[in-house]
Amino acid sequence: MHDFGVVWGQRGLLFSGLANTVVLSVVSAVCALALGALLAPLLMARAKAPAFAARSFVDAMRCTPFLLFAYIVYYGLPSLGINFDNWQAGLAALVLYNTAYMAEILRGAWAVQPVQPIEAAHAFGFSGFRLFRRIVLPPLLLSAGPVLGNQTIQIVKDSAFLTIIALPELTHAASSIQSRFYVPFAAFISAVLLYWLLCLVVEAGVAAVGRMAEARR
Repeated sequence: MHDFGVVWGQRGLLFSGLANTVVLSVVSAVCALALGALLAPLLMARAKAPAFAARSFVDAMRCTPFLLFAYIVYYGLPSLGINFDNWQAGLAALVLYNTAYMAEILRGAWAVQPVQPIEAAHAFGFSGFRLFRRIVLPPLLLSAGPVLGNQTIQIVKDSAFLTIIALPELTHAASSIQSRFYVPFAAFISAVLLYWLLCLVVEAGVAAVGRMAEARR
């Protein structure tokens, strides 16, 4: 219990890391979902060139370990003249990487949606982006809610890898505490419990979306 007392004495550092993790995860999830919603129509496009480009991006992200991608963004891009600080690199890596997953989730949900509402919308003059935004996207978000929630939890967990670029998120804070006081078990278990709390919050949000979806049926 003494080790946990040491961690509690450093709670300011731990909670600061937690706050940074929350900000990173929320901003990354929102941006990745927005970009994924823009990318999903390209995955469904009949034109070969945009569909191929979108599919290539999605496959590249899905086949690259996130840790390696974060290394590329932070350490590799400066050799091309593209420089980020650790916050910018971490956020860019999370957003770009998870945009591919969000787009694929929405594409899968779109593929099984009934076509009748879209045909009716065409009859009422909806087309292009207006059709997608007003008719296609809302039911996609509701039907894909649980899977989008799982991906948001994955974003929370992926953020832990950003400790490698010295971004002061939760894992980095726990690592700092254990290296200064040598309380690895207490420090990392405390971090695990805080990650678990974040995931419970996401799950509660997904459950709320599920209730909304049921109410619309």
